[in-house]
Amino acid sequence: MQRVTISLDDDLATSFDAIVAARSYASRSEAVRDLVRQLVDSERLGAGRGGMCVASLSYVYDHRTRALAQRLLDLQHDHHELVAATTHVILDHESSLETVMLRGPAAAVEAFADQVIAERGVRFGAVNLIGVEANDKHAEPAPHHHHGHAHVSPYPG
Repeated sequence: MQRVTISLDDDLATSFDAIVAARSYASRSEAVRDLVRQLVDSERLGAGRGGMCVASLSYVYDHRTRALAQRLLDLQHDHHELVAATTHVILDHESSLETVMLRGPAAAVEAFADQVIAERGVRFGAVNLIGVEANDKHAEPAPHHHHGHAHVSPYPG
């Protein structure tokens, strides 16, 4: 492990310490490590560098918008290779929340998320990508078949 020393002005350190406490980090170092992991992962996935990811896409939509629910379902079927699971929660008489769990090439996942969020009637959309790599190594002692699926693991950090 390497040690990195940084200097912060008093106001920034006080604000950072409040965040560390509010999020129940054990130390400033744990909080900084999380920030660095997020930045490294974001750079790895961004700017056309590609890579595989898992992701959650959450959005609120107005189910009264004409044919929107069907368009959203059609988009998920059109990209079935990316969609792992979907949850649907009715919020009130007009609004529903959906969360779509995704996996695949980061560029394709981001393009799908952008397309969903851009649909008329969709509000408050956000996607969270986590970079992963193929990993078929595991401690399972008996030989077995993966039946068409691949194992992925988050990047170490």
